[in-house]
Amino acid sequence: MNTVVEAAGGIVYRWRDGIEILEGGQDYSDLALENLELCVVHRPKYNDWSWPKGKLENNESHRHAAVREIGEETGLPVAISAYLGDIEYPLEDEGKAKVHRIDPRKPRKHVQYWIASIIDSEVAMNRRYAFGPINTDPNEVDNIEWMSPADARHKLTHPLDRGILDEFVRKVREGILRSKLFLLIRHGKAESRKVWGGTDADRPLTPLGSAAAFGLTREIACFGINRLVTSPWRRCIGTIQTFAWQTGLPVNLAEDLTEDAFADHPDSAWECIHHEMELTLRTGKTTAVCMHRPVIGGVFDHLRQICVRKSLAKRLPAKSPYMATGHAVVFNIIDTDEGPQIIDIQKVSPIVY
Repeated sequence: MNTVVEAAGGIVYRWRDGIEILEGGQDYSDLALENLELCVVHRPKYNDWSWPKGKLENNESHRHAAVREIGEETGLPVAISAYLGDIEYPLEDEGKAKVHRIDPRKPRKHVQYWIASIIDSEVAMNRRYAFGPINTDPNEVDNIEWMSPADARHKLTHPLDRGILDEFVRKVREGILRSKLFLLIRHGKAESRKVWGGTDADRPLTPLGSAAAFGLTREIACFGINRLVTSPWRRCIGTIQTFAWQTGLPVNLAEDLTEDAFADHPDSAWECIHHEMELTLRTGKTTAVCMHRPVIGGVFDHLRQICVRKSLAKRLPAKSPYMATGHAVVFNIIDTDEGPQIIDIQKVSPIVY
């Protein structure tokens, strides 16, 4: 029987002596790598050193498992950022320093990894209901060490873990640690215009749309959100309000993001989003914005222009519906002389069961 054990984890980083390296010109990446410390854990069951990781629970996404498992193994509240990649190996190689060819007839393990950083206690406390419980397990990890990327490379037991470190270093050289997170959310499934007797602005979510909105809270809670913006129309408020209730965050209404406002003045929606991105870069607050399908299409046209690579721009569909209802897109953005630039994109889907 073909058995794949799904797992997730991350590379958790911190700055040596608590001093964050944000500048440095052409020498930035070298300075950053010299002043980074990465979290490596020892698992007594396998007597190995690895990145913190663990198996998915029932009805759990990889990103949620990554945050939960890091918290359970290290005791640290973290938020994830850019996706690093995945590895797969025979289950019998767990904890071993060798890599064997995968036999599709035998059980194997598949692990996805993200970059993760420690969040402050207030953010962790605010997200606890949206995210769910994180219960530290003292039996899985008996030692945690913080070390430089170079030292981590020598410490790690499994060769494939070093491949994930290579991708982390590559992203650091791209400037990923200078980036801030900005999320765009499409509201959940709403009642059909044909059957709804009220105004379009008052059209509510369907039960399925409400379930997706609830499921999405567990996913976006992984990113340490601390600012919420939405179109004031009912279906958008209904989507973002669930997360607001669970975190206690206020909801900021943006009239320029309604469908009517976009139809009358399309550029106003982009000006609103651009302003929110600049605010995110200036304050460091991770922002989530909820809006409508037509508005997303118009905004995507502008977002493609500020992607640093064409391959990134291609991740933003040019045709309707642009993104599914109740889903989100996460952008890593950096500040440049030309304004905000996008250096990484990932898509987020809710699990409804």
